[in-house]
Amino acid sequence: MITSTSNQRVKELLQLQKKSRVRSKEGVFIAEGIRMVRETPLNRLEKLYFSESFSRKHGNTVLTEIFGADAASDSRIKGKVEIVSDTVFAYVSDTKTPQGVLAVVRQMEYELSDMTGCQSPHLLILDNLQDPGNLGTIFRTAEAAGVTGIVMSRDCADIYNPKTIRSTMGALYRMPFLYMEDLIQTIEELKQQKICIYAAHLEGKNTYDKEDYSQGTAFLIGNEGNGLRKEVADCADTWIRIPMAGQVESLNAAVAATVLMFEVSRQRR
Repeated sequence: MITSTSNQRVKELLQLQKKSRVRSKEGVFIAEGIRMVRETPLNRLEKLYFSESFSRKHGNTVLTEIFGADAASDSRIKGKVEIVSDTVFAYVSDTKTPQGVLAVVRQMEYELSDMTGCQSPHLLILDNLQDPGNLGTIFRTAEAAGVTGIVMSRDCADIYNPKTIRSTMGALYRMPFLYMEDLIQTIEELKQQKICIYAAHLEGKNTYDKEDYSQGTAFLIGNEGNGLRKEVADCADTWIRIPMAGQVESLNAAVAATVLMFEVSRQRR
């Protein structure tokens, strides 16, 4: 059992929690909490860490849930598990009240074709979204609305940020996504595949519910404070708006995306 915060593995875990650069270099991220650990694809699980108290109360049960009936007695599986003291776990945890379990997981890998290979793709294209909670909520909602993939500009928030991961509620493992260096070029590629690009914009010509989303559809969603960059918005086939009462000028990015995604879901249903 690891009992010192000076332990090299503990230092590495802390770096993975705090630094996007380290996560990218190592090609892994940390999924913390019982739900995220249970939903982690087995073929991507690198290492499990249990706090001492969690291991004593729930360790064998969790191993059985993840690996199968004989997990608790399988030496190969035990090699994937590290026990740390409760104090050390609290030190590396990203939450105020740690559940006592986290996993080191290999990062996901997708191609654009993973998102567009179906008959009528339904995509989100995110331009410079900065809030990790917003991004995680969008992933979770996208899965519920039947979105086939999420494309992000390189300057969007890090999907592997611990707060973002928790906000996805496991959708991270099931929703294809890509960060793109050249978002405009990617939009042009999608247009060549007969996917209609809609920009959510305050100056939209039509309200969002007047359009037909039965064929390939992608929505451009912009930065929380500034909206879409002009050069990105100009790539859209159509600008659409969400009508609002009162004196509200705009919606939260995740809320706006939700309205649009579920309109596609409604029409296709």
